[in-house]
Amino acid sequence: MKKNAELVTIFITTPLERSHVNRIRCVCPERVTVLYNPELLPPTRYTCDHNGIDGFILNPEQEDRWKEHLNSADILWNFPPDARDGTRGLDFAPNVKWIQTTSSGIGKRIEELNLNDSDILITNSRGIHAGPLSEFVFLVLLSHVKQLLRMQEDQKERHWERFCSNELAGQTLALIGMGELGRKIASIGRVFDMKVVALASPESHKTAQELGIDRLFPDDQMYAMLGEADALVLAVPHTPETHGMIDGNALSALKNNSVFINIARGQIVDEAALIKHLKQGRISFAGLDTLTIEPLPKDSSLWDLPNVLISPHSASTVSAENERITEIFCYNLLCYLEGRQEDMRNVVNNRLMY
Repeated sequence: MKKNAELVTIFITTPLERSHVNRIRCVCPERVTVLYNPELLPPTRYTCDHNGIDGFILNPEQEDRWKEHLNSADILWNFPPDARDGTRGLDFAPNVKWIQTTSSGIGKRIEELNLNDSDILITNSRGIHAGPLSEFVFLVLLSHVKQLLRMQEDQKERHWERFCSNELAGQTLALIGMGELGRKIASIGRVFDMKVVALASPESHKTAQELGIDRLFPDDQMYAMLGEADALVLAVPHTPETHGMIDGNALSALKNNSVFINIARGQIVDEAALIKHLKQGRISFAGLDTLTIEPLPKDSSLWDLPNVLISPHSASTVSAENERITEIFCYNLLCYLEGRQEDMRNVVNNRLMY
């Protein structure tokens, strides 16, 4: 890739703290213009909120500025929201060459925007959520084996009665999805002396030894792996190939009394079948950070199940998230300006959607 000597314009399309915007501006101020207008962005609900409050609407003058910024942008920080009339925000950005997203699981959005065959460069935030999501996984596992709920209930009742709990050592941790997140979870599982197994990805040729796990099952042996799993963790991207892959048959193949954890996407799982298995006790406990419909409808029976821990898609969100995404973006921006696209991090394969 030849060095890009042109001036470039970056438009910040979703909420971002000013300190991080200033950091982006400092990468190459003589060549980069950063368009950042907080009044065009919705107020945030919490730290590192990338969507903002519901119902935020730009007035006509603001929407005209919004469209002008999109029209002049070469690079976008995040996929832009749609316009009031439902027109896709990206349709107002004819000159965009690169989009940095704030999420790692963007397959559905790529598909919705028809970017599978696009030449637009997309980089995601893969890897920055591995630590927080891994912590959530072991929060679920430890709270289950150490019977946290029982201790909380006994404490509330001022009831003292000794009991025998379990441990993670010797249990089999099964992973579907062995990217950076899956490998992080696997490494922590090994610290707890768990046996770690995983399902091979058709696109990967890595061995179990290279992945740091005990066994790698071929992708056509998922049911065999599930039958050995004391705990199953989903950390796979949502693509047409993974959509609905954990159906009723897959859940029935799980080892009895297993723990089920989804930190991937809700659409990968048949939620009705999952509820059935939880009610039957075949799955002893579930930790769910992602659901098929979000927010989870108030009439969902998942709310009332005592053997379910629900996280409102927040397990990955920590106070340092935007700082870490900005670090990736600034590194990539320098590569982009210097014509070193091959050195950019987290480049997405638009066709594969991850």
